[in-house]
Amino acid sequence: MVAAGPWGGCGQEDLSQADGCGVPSGAQPLSRCPGSARGRAGHLYCGHCDTARPRALPPARSLPYGGGRGSPLGPGHGGGGRSRAGEALLPARIKDGGRGARGAGRVGWGRAAAARYRARRSRGARPAAAPQRRAPRRPPPPRDRPRPPPGQWRSARAGGAGRRRASGSGGPWPAAQSRPGQAGRAAGSGRGGDGTRRGAMPTLSENVLFGMGNPLLDICAVVDKDFLDKYGLKPNDQILAEEKHKELFEELVKKFKVEYHAGGSTQNSVKVAQWMIQSPYKAATFFGCIGKDKFGEILKKKAEEAHVDAHYYEQSEEPTGTCAACITSDNRSLVANLAAANCYKKEKHLDLEKNWKLVEKAKVYYIAGFFLTVSPEAILKVATQASANNKIFSLNLSAPFISQFYKEPMMKVMPYVDVLFGNETEAATFAREQGFETEDIKEIAKKTQALPKVNTKRQRIVVFTQGKDDTVMATANEVTTFPVLVSDQSEIVDTNGAGDAFVGGFLSQLVYDRPVTECIRAGHYAASVIIKRSGCTFPEKPDFH
Repeated sequence: MVAAGPWGGCGQEDLSQADGCGVPSGAQPLSRCPGSARGRAGHLYCGHCDTARPRALPPARSLPYGGGRGSPLGPGHGGGGRSRAGEALLPARIKDGGRGARGAGRVGWGRAAAARYRARRSRGARPAAAPQRRAPRRPPPPRDRPRPPPGQWRSARAGGAGRRRASGSGGPWPAAQSRPGQAGRAAGSGRGGDGTRRGAMPTLSENVLFGMGNPLLDICAVVDKDFLDKYGLKPNDQILAEEKHKELFEELVKKFKVEYHAGGSTQNSVKVAQWMIQSPYKAATFFGCIGKDKFGEILKKKAEEAHVDAHYYEQSEEPTGTCAACITSDNRSLVANLAAANCYKKEKHLDLEKNWKLVEKAKVYYIAGFFLTVSPEAILKVATQASANNKIFSLNLSAPFISQFYKEPMMKVMPYVDVLFGNETEAATFAREQGFETEDIKEIAKKTQALPKVNTKRQRIVVFTQGKDDTVMATANEVTTFPVLVSDQSEIVDTNGAGDAFVGGFLSQLVYDRPVTECIRAGHYAASVIIKRSGCTFPEKPDFH
């Protein structure tokens, strides 16, 4: 019998005359051991077939690892056993802890095997039973209930039977109309217009909402009746500053304890929308004109604190626009000095490439009607861009005098308006100027909705608020009313910012492409928060679900 080589089997090749696995002693380590012919005790332990465990063996024909095809480990793992002469006949790679007779081997490969052998020999233990093949895994049992058809989902934890989702993503426009992020998606696909799975909170990008208007620094202070009388102010009024009011703003700052807030109708709505959105910061963008002065610096700081991405056109011809809020008891007298807000130049700001890229980045646009008095050409450029790209452009009637004295620029913009806001007074004035011949606010909303429109992929939505009375909404198919949130009269502090807050809440859900009913609910919530505070201010975080 031939001694085993450092890498091979027991070296016996003639299986008809002797025991052994038949692998030459010089075989490579990955050569397959074909097994022993008879597996008698006394032949060299096969160092090539590692799974056979050496021990004191019984007669050859009862060896647990004997004989090729008869071996429980199958062909290639037979011929096991160890000579009764003991360890002297162990293969070199086990005895030497992994090094063969020629000093070349896998370092450490045989140490564990040698240790197991010595431990078993010292206590006379039998080798572990041969590993058994694992039974094949049974296929899973059939489902005890059918799968829901495509487009339907079920909440097992809630125990509900599931419900069919309506066609499309449930946004404010019918599924047949094209919406941002909705191209190529079939109705009932399980994903919303923003591409997120239904039920998951979608992620907004920065600058998704764009606003442009008259930025004013609100200067709020509690004053006495003598101060109002000195400047001819009424307790609850809104006026534009005249020559006699020039000294009012400086005296207000010097004589009373004041609070500063970033104001102006559009900027207020954009602030509230950003507050409702929360994350990411700078989801809302604002354009307007300010002066290079102290009030301008305060305004920039306040806009930054509100996390609004404000890009002001700064000029030195006029001071920053301000609005004095003179508060007496439950009344609030507003005196607005537009100043720099009237100086916005489209060609010097909006037309700049870096600024126009921010406009193109947005998917929802909002401009208050007040800005028609400043730069109607800038409004028209933004409106046409939104319509051409099937994005949402919204406008506010803002005040009765806009419909009366700025009727022509307003009606040039109206064909591009997807969402129109206003209150009952503004709506009634607009109806008279348009010759609707009705004072019913539902009829006014319906007729306004039906005015000519450029982008026919989106039917216009008209939303009129009525203070504490129901909000009216007109779509192409129907006119609907929505009750406002009931507030305790004793909790109401200031209602002047309610309209701006409603628009901000509405826009905060519109950017998510949520149903218009949800947009109105958010608007009502935002307004209910603002009327309980002085000015258009709000707590750190909203409690809207």
